[in-house]
Amino acid sequence: MGLGTAKLSESDPAGGLTLAKAREARGELKLKVKRGIDPLAEKEAQKQAKAAEQANAEAMQSETFEAVAMRFIEGRRHGWKNEKHGDQWENTLRTYAFPVVGNLHVSEVGTQHVLEILEPIWVCRTETASRVRSRIELVLNAAKVKGMREGENPARWRGHLDNILAKPRAIRAVRNHPALPIDEMPAFMAALRRHDGMSPLALEFAILTAARSGEVLGAKWEEIDEAAQVWKVPPERMKGKREHQVPLTPAAVAVVEKAKGLRMENNPYIFGGPRKDKPLSNMSLNQLVRGMSCDGLNEGEPPRWRDSKGRMIVPHGFRSTFRDWAAERTEYSETLAEMALAHVIKSKTEAAYRRGNLLERRRALMADWAKFCEPKKVDQDTGPN
Repeated sequence: MGLGTAKLSESDPAGGLTLAKAREARGELKLKVKRGIDPLAEKEAQKQAKAAEQANAEAMQSETFEAVAMRFIEGRRHGWKNEKHGDQWENTLRTYAFPVVGNLHVSEVGTQHVLEILEPIWVCRTETASRVRSRIELVLNAAKVKGMREGENPARWRGHLDNILAKPRAIRAVRNHPALPIDEMPAFMAALRRHDGMSPLALEFAILTAARSGEVLGAKWEEIDEAAQVWKVPPERMKGKREHQVPLTPAAVAVVEKAKGLRMENNPYIFGGPRKDKPLSNMSLNQLVRGMSCDGLNEGEPPRWRDSKGRMIVPHGFRSTFRDWAAERTEYSETLAEMALAHVIKSKTEAAYRRGNLLERRRALMADWAKFCEPKKVDQDTGPN
């Protein structure tokens, strides 16, 4: 094994080892051999490790924002409860971010690039722009953790972009889902019950339980406790990632019984779709409400079922109708209504003290809601004005 070039004396300007240093190195190598270590193999392993480390460093330095973003999305897909989230991430970044920074090294993305992406859409597409900003920030944070970039995140909002861009709420108030006015709920329920099929049953169940469409459409027969008259929604389908127990009123139980009569063989979903192993799609409820609102109208006529601003209602809006009814027409507490909606408790202190689910008190609340939704005689006969 060669030790390198020789150095004739300490005063020799040429590099290399003196005889004394060479003997010392030889002694160290002999000890390694006695310990069963092959010095040549060890040297080669060190060489390969150094080469791999250098190649990895060069690879990280050459990573583009697009490559890092796509790996980030793939790494997060298993944690998103809805498969569409990954597609939404990719679509927004491809549309707005990649044309500007997609081919840049992730370490080169700066504030000027982020502003170039956001400023054209910040006012006209505020909600989308806010999501794009947040997604860029998360990708750049991940790159920093992996050692691909240093310094502050140019896409951060607080203390940075908030000094340049207007606050989203100042541009436009948060757009709520169009919701049916409280007093029209009985008439809508009468109109809904004049429709046959699985979609009307799913929508009625969603209204009576004040649940989200995704929670209802994903409901399985095994989640219904018939003896206790409770629907137990598992954590993976809940926005807050916690099991949600929903008290079922007689009206809600009646809907489930009707769904049994339409059930396809071996379909595990209460509101099954055309395929025996699949539930209804979200679009089915949207199409139902759209049809109820617009079918048979002349061009330019307002939708039959609309919110206070004249906008056609959507399925998710019934949760707002329920919340408005609980606040304006009942003496039930805000806490009880929020628990019925399975809203996440923002206050950590309140969450720590609120350990029970107040199931029986919520049962009374939902019973009153079902009673309020029950069509009146005039509604059953005439429907909406």
